[in-house]
Formats: sequence, C-alpha cells, structure tokens
Amino acid sequence: MFKRILVVTLAIFMASPTIVKADEGMWLPMFIKRLNEVDMQAAGLQLTAEELYSINQSSLKDAIVVFGGFCTGEVISEEGLLLTNHHCAYNAIQSHSSVENDYLTDGFWAMNRSDELANPDLYVDFLIRMEDVSDRVLEEVSDDLSEAEREKAIQKAIKAIKEEVSKDNDYIVNIKSFYEGNEFYMFLYERFQDIRLVGAPPSSVGKYGGDTDNWMWPRHTGDFTLLRIYSAPDGTPASFAAENVPLTKELREKNDAFYHHLPVSLEGVSNEDFTMIWGYPGSTDRYLTSWGVRQLLDIKAPTIVDIRDLKLDIMNKHMDADPKVRIQYASKHARTANYWKYFIGQSKGLKRLGVYEKKQEIEKDFQVFANASKANQSKYGAALGLIEEAYGKTNETERGATFLAEVGIRGTDAVLFTYRAHRMMKKWMDTEDPESKSVALEELNSFAEAHFKNYNAALDQEQFAQLFTKYQAEVSPDQHPSFFAYVDKKFKGSFDKYAAKMYTKSYFTDEGRFYAFIASPNAKKLAKDLAYVASSSVLQSYFGLGSLNAEANEKLGKGNRLFIDGLRKMNPDKTFYPNANFSMRTTFGSVGDYVPADAVHYDCVTTLDGVMEKYVPGDHEFDLPQRMIDLHKAKDYGPYADENGDLIVNFIHNTDITGGNSGSPVINAKGHLVGTAFDGNWEAMSGDIAFEPELQRTISCDIRYVLFIIDKYAGATHLIEEMDLVY
Repeated sequence: MFKRILVVTLAIFMASPTIVKADEGMWLPMFIKRLNEVDMQAAGLQLTAEELYSINQSSLKDAIVVFGGFCTGEVISEEGLLLTNHHCAYNAIQSHSSVENDYLTDGFWAMNRSDELANPDLYVDFLIRMEDVSDRVLEEVSDDLSEAEREKAIQKAIKAIKEEVSKDNDYIVNIKSFYEGNEFYMFLYERFQDIRLVGAPPSSVGKYGGDTDNWMWPRHTGDFTLLRIYSAPDGTPASFAAENVPLTKELREKNDAFYHHLPVSLEGVSNEDFTMIWGYPGSTDRYLTSWGVRQLLDIKAPTIVDIRDLKLDIMNKHMDADPKVRIQYASKHARTANYWKYFIGQSKGLKRLGVYEKKQEIEKDFQVFANASKANQSKYGAALGLIEEAYGKTNETERGATFLAEVGIRGTDAVLFTYRAHRMMKKWMDTEDPESKSVALEELNSFAEAHFKNYNAALDQEQFAQLFTKYQAEVSPDQHPSFFAYVDKKFKGSFDKYAAKMYTKSYFTDEGRFYAFIASPNAKKLAKDLAYVASSSVLQSYFGLGSLNAEANEKLGKGNRLFIDGLRKMNPDKTFYPNANFSMRTTFGSVGDYVPADAVHYDCVTTLDGVMEKYVPGDHEFDLPQRMIDLHKAKDYGPYADENGDLIVNFIHNTDITGGNSGSPVINAKGHLVGTAFDGNWEAMSGDIAFEPELQRTISCDIRYVLFIIDKYAGATHLIEEMDLVY
C-alpha cells in the first residue's frame, strides 16, 4: 500500500555520534562548510555540506520554502506536496470555513486534485542562492560619514545591486543587514503564487490544548497542514488558473532550477538522536544591551500583556456567544493570544536567568576593551554611551508608542481597514488610464470583501470603545493622537459615545455603507467620517513617532553597530552568528529530556495516551473527535507506532529556533524528515534575547503522528502513497 524506499546516503557514515549539548546559533547555510560541517558531522550528521546547501546541484535547501512571508514549509513529494504547521495555514483554513462547512472544527481533506482549494493571498518562495555583498554595499561608507549619509550611501549601493541582479529575470532580490549594519547579504528567491489547501486536521487535533498548552511541555498537538504548489504548465510561477499543474522536479529542471523533496522517515526519534532544523527564523535580539532589557521588562512587555488581556476578554465574550463570530475571529484570536502569552513567559525567563545583570557584565568587559588603546577608544569608546542616551530618550515615549501600536494600529479592525481602504480608493480615483482604473477598483473590492467576511461590528465597536478609553486614561495626554481632543470636545471625552456614532454612521464600519460610498464618493463627507478621523489621526501619530525619536534612533543604530563590531573584535576566536531576520538558517542539536525545576523531569516524547489523559468532552481546547477516541481504544495505529506499540505525538530537542521557524522541517542525520517544528518551551521563553542551553527546547510534531492522522484518521491514503517513506 505504501511507497517505501531505502535511501542510501552519499555521505560518510559517522559510526559513533557524540551526544550534543544545545547548540546556540542560527547559521547561514552558505557558511556550513567553513563554520559548521565538522561540528555537525561530529554530532551525528551523515551528509556533506554540499548535500545540504549548493547552488550547483539539487540540495536539501531546495526543499525548504518561505511560507506566506511569515512561516516555513517543506516539500515532501515529487508533485509539490507541501507541509507546514496548522497554525501557519490557520488563516487559509478559516477563509474557506463557514457555519455550513466548518473546516476549522471538522478538518478538510481533498480526496482528489480537483478538490484542492485555492488561496489567492498565499505564496511560497524558493531560495535560489545567497551571497555576501558587504564589500559592495559598504564601498562608499567611511567612519566620518553621519548616520544619514551612511544610510544614503548604503541604499544607493543596494539599489544598484538589485537592478543589476534582477535584470532579465523575475527573481525577487532581497538584501539584508546583518550584525546591525556591519555586513550585508543578498538573497535571490523565486515566488510561486498558486498554493492550494490539500489537507488539514480538525482544530481538536491541529490546535489541541489551545491557549492553555501554548508554549508548554508536555504537549500533544498535531500542528500540521498539507498544501500543494502549482505552476503554469511550463513550470514557471503563475497565479491561480485551472490549467496550472503541480510543481515537479521535471518542470523545475526545464527552467534550470533545482528541486528536492524530503524523504519521510518511519524510524522515529530517540533520546540523544541528532536533529537539525532548516527554515526562516523571524527575529531575535541576542545582542540586546542591558538598557534594552530594562525597557522591555519595565515598559513594553507589561503594557502589551495588559492591553491584550482586555482585547482577548472582548473577543472571547463575542466568540463564545456566536458560532459565526467564532469562525470569523479564530485566526485573529490565535495571533493575539500567542504573543500575549509569549511576553508573559519571556519576562519571567529574563528575570529568572538574571539576563539584565549578565548583559551589564558583558558591557563592563566591552568598556575595558574600548579603553584598551587609543584606536579602540576612538572607534568604540562612545558606543555604550550612545545606546544609554537613546534608551533614556525612548523610555519617555515607549509606553505611548506601545499603546499606539497595540490599540491604535492592531486594536480594532476599523482603524487599519479605513486607512488601507482610503489609500486604495485614492489610487483608484486618481488613476486616469481606464484599464489601470479597473484593476485598482477590483483590488479595492477584493480587499473590502476579505475584510468584511471576517468582521463583526458589535465586537469591533466594543474593542474600539474600551481600548481607546484605556489609552486615554493610562497614557500621558501629550502622547495622545490628535482626535482625542475631538472626542473631548464633541463627545465629552466618551469613547463609548464616539464609537456608538462611528459604528452607526461611518462608511467604513458597515459593508453596505462602504459599497454605497464607493459608488458615489464624496470628499467632504469623507473628511467628516468618524472612522476616517480616528484612522488618520492614529496613523499620523504612528508615522510621526519616527520623527519624534529620530535623533535617539540614530544614536541607537550607531551605538549597536559599534557595540557588535567591537564584541566580535574583542573575541576573535569566537564564531558569532547574526540575529534572525527571516533569512534561511539552520540549527542543530539532539533530542533530549530536561529538568525544568527541582524534582521535575520531562521525558522527550509524548504519546496518544497523553492526548486521552487531557481529553475533556465539550471543552474547546481539549475535546476530541469520536474517531480519534475509537482509534486509540483499538490501538489502531497502523505502521506508525513505535517499537513499544505507542503512537508518539510530539518530541523535544535542543535546537535554536524562533517565530518564523513554525512549520520548519525537523531532519535527522540521514536527511530524512522526522517531524515539523511548531513551538518552544515555557521555561526558555527568554530565548529570543538569551539562549538558555540547559532548558532551551524546540517542540515538534512527530511525522509518524502526521501520517497516522492522514491515513488512519482521515483515510487520505493517496497522500501517503505520493510520499517517499523510508527507514
């Protein structure tokens, strides 16, 4: 029934792999041969650097994609089948869901290609190659330039390189700063925009444990979704079209591109097994100074948590009362809750580990280095002073800036929708060319349709009123958006009254009124629209914040650049990796249990038995479909059970990941897929700032559990048959 093959690796077999401690570092694949190959092979890897990353032949990197600009995905078949996390594809699943076809609750499985669902807003990017362009970017940069002059020279060089490299091709050229502007690397991508939903488990599997288990271990979540990459019939990227075909190796090679899909392992993992992760970690701040840590702990994190507490309470109230609203806001709620809990855990971790004090010790050592010679003092002597001055200034506005982002920009749907819709309306009205005008109107209508599909006026109104009331009460008046004065004057300072009128009268808070206004736009009426007044004011404050802190930001940028450059100079024998910035990275380590606290020991795997132990009938976080209960009762696990007859659900390993790595493949020593990464553990939530080697763990879904759900639960055996299953 299954397509099983034995893969013979081309690399030298490492007979006695050593146990590897948590390996801090998110490494650029182009440097694997020089920096990591020996260490990775000593840890157990059976592949060569060329098999991992190559621009001359197909390699493992060709199976890894940017998923939607916010996650990672991996190709797992010869016909473009793509695996990522359930939470990465959550918005796509939700967009196809309705009360009548509730794919979030029930799951979705395409039993043939014609059933696969298109997702106009999704795309994947394949990395073609990366290149160090630091010398060219910094060619006209010297120490005597001001920060503004330096940035101007850098942007001029980047523009020239992009124009040169993108000539006569459709590649996306991305040049990113590393080590706070000390180095620059270029990334070439090819984008495919016809990505179709193939299979998704019910949320009772894919989101099992909900907010309660989020960031926690032990975990029992089947966090995966299957999609498929389609291309034009000639293999080139194309938007959705009925004639498009699944992307294959043959089509890629016709276009002088490489294709690789990951063999899927039935072998499983054991304690101390080698693992590596490939993907696109979004953002870390491992070189953050003590002043940055203090600002985060004292101002930013508690403010975000407090605001999101209120926002989630309002969402929960409306979602619990109406199934339609539950579906509409499922993705928004998940995004809000995820980083609400993240900042709680991060703050606890930073305090527990004494990160602030450790940063101060590093800074003391740095200052000694900076004063060690006249040359050092000339270049690095002012670095820490610049950073301290910058944080001293931004501390004055950080609380207001956080409210502006969390309430003004992300707090309600109406504010951001109004801004974006107005910008698109202006483009449409200002365009004279008939064809371009028609395209602009179509884009506006599509944008509005997508917005109102997942919008509930009553929920949004309550959020607007309560969040802005909180903003008004807790932020200094000199940091209020200008429309607060209008609320004071016309509505006696009541955001309840302002919101009541805005959501009753505004063209942007009701679908019918919006389309009626588009049919007959009126500039005078628009200027008086309360949603437009609020949105314009909030965005004006938001964009003005950069100007307000321009001098401080310039000092911070220069100080950080010199600080990191000096750190590398004062530790010449240490290999420094750059902060994550959503560029392809690899990290490696081993499967391993851990001791999170006194008298507590966590095993490295969880099983379906544990899923059943948490099962609470009717609970939205811990309920289960009857079929899962029946399969467990019968122990009907097929070939996916381990040697003890248990079905492994999740496992942990000490690799170095962060947001953006969601959906990343977990790959064993042979280059086979053993799982998909989806979370980190609560005890190491400080990880984006300070890696904790004893506690840092990645939580991953065992690929055999994925196969079990596809095969035994969903009966989608045809999907199993197109994978290469290996031992």
